[in-house]
Amino acid sequence: MGNLKIGWAVRDVSTDKPVNIPGQFCMRISKGILDPVTVTALFIEDGKDMVCMISADLVVIRSGLLDEVRMKVAKLLPGFPAEKIFMSATHTHAGPNHYRDTGWDEKDVTTEIKIASGDEYRDFLSTQTAEAVVEAYRERVPGGIAYGYGFATVAHSRRVTYFDDLSKRPGAVSNSTHALNGHSAMYGNTDDPMFAGYEAGTESFVNLLYTFNPEGKLTGALINVPCPSQNDEGIDRLSASFWHDTRQLIRRKHGNIPILAQCAAGGDLSPRQLHYKSAEARRYHLKYGNDPKSPEDFRRRDIAERIAVAFDEVLAWAKKDILTALPLTHKVETVMLSRRLITRDEYEADKAMLAELNKDEFARTGTPEEKLRHDSTLAAGRGRCQQIIERFEKLDADPKLPMEMHVVRLGDIAFATNRFELYMDYMHRIQARSPFIQTFIVQLTGVPGDDGGTYLATERGEYGRGYSASRYCNIVSSKGGQELVEETVKILKEIA
Repeated sequence: MGNLKIGWAVRDVSTDKPVNIPGQFCMRISKGILDPVTVTALFIEDGKDMVCMISADLVVIRSGLLDEVRMKVAKLLPGFPAEKIFMSATHTHAGPNHYRDTGWDEKDVTTEIKIASGDEYRDFLSTQTAEAVVEAYRERVPGGIAYGYGFATVAHSRRVTYFDDLSKRPGAVSNSTHALNGHSAMYGNTDDPMFAGYEAGTESFVNLLYTFNPEGKLTGALINVPCPSQNDEGIDRLSASFWHDTRQLIRRKHGNIPILAQCAAGGDLSPRQLHYKSAEARRYHLKYGNDPKSPEDFRRRDIAERIAVAFDEVLAWAKKDILTALPLTHKVETVMLSRRLITRDEYEADKAMLAELNKDEFARTGTPEEKLRHDSTLAAGRGRCQQIIERFEKLDADPKLPMEMHVVRLGDIAFATNRFELYMDYMHRIQARSPFIQTFIVQLTGVPGDDGGTYLATERGEYGRGYSASRYCNIVSSKGGQELVEETVKILKEIA
């Protein structure tokens, strides 16, 4: 058990330059900043071990971003164990693109629309993030932590289930985006006579960690919510989604403290409920009046209020137990997870689909925006087919996916990371068997290399099919998902 030292740093990583906004099946070019997208770093050490947690308002961490951050930290702090850094995304669908440039967009799509490249933004982002890590490390001072959990209903199941198989209905289509449905569909229609319910429920638990200085003053907080921050999915301005509203609301009461947002398992969840829409509209009208804002704006505000209430309720009793000396153990392991198999029929279907897509041409007429939408959608569709073909051809030689995983003990609580949009059931399986009082699951955590993200569906999801449980969305199978559970629980028990 060692005395804790704690450091914080925050960077605004918004950019006024036009950039691609990933998260949809076509390119969106940013037209300014709705609210800041940020990077927040929290450094904790006990004299024997350390952890640096980073949260970023991005859709995912990939294209070597984690490698670049670690490399730049190592240059700024020689001898610093950069492997003790982990970086996760809040999964806002309005964050700037940092993906490695492939060339097709530059050559075929964006010749008329000038944007900052993914490479350019990633260099800026990794530099700002590395400097935040260094600041958090250098500004570390003795302090304490308190923790607890509260309730705030943010996440709802986004997978609608049906008594029948949607793929068997007249006129059903099959493509590489949403039309791969079976007994389930992402954001499916609930006003359907065959509507059976939701594949998952809601998840109301919010895990909270607070930090304090030696005088007991609140210096920052970590909020772990099992919901992607994709309230605003199709906008063309940069935004942190509901996390911006949440930070503002908490800071009004507690000062300009750093707030590190973590997304717990929410691959089958979203901040939107699907069957009570009229009641929701009435709620917003009576609660917020005739403000000419969209339902998404009201929902952001509503979510922020719920999280802020949970924040204050837990802080009121958790601060009675501020801990300044705790055992800290940080394990970094590479686990091997079974890949999702691509069948011969799926392989042949994607070869045929790719052949059809290759017959289409990039747009020759229309406005630059119209051509961009058509061309980027076409290129993305070709890319999805090509990935399936390549996965089938490599699977025998490469049946397991390596994944860097961080498991951190901080006294009687623990953190466990994964790279996926992880279905909720996996989180419950880990938490139920964890030896710790509270276990914070952190999804969409970056891994070394170019890859990152992707959904990890459960057995129920694989049966129901649909987007998020299709071959295009899952590179690891439900078998690999249970392997992730077992490996995580094993390490949790080793460090308890």
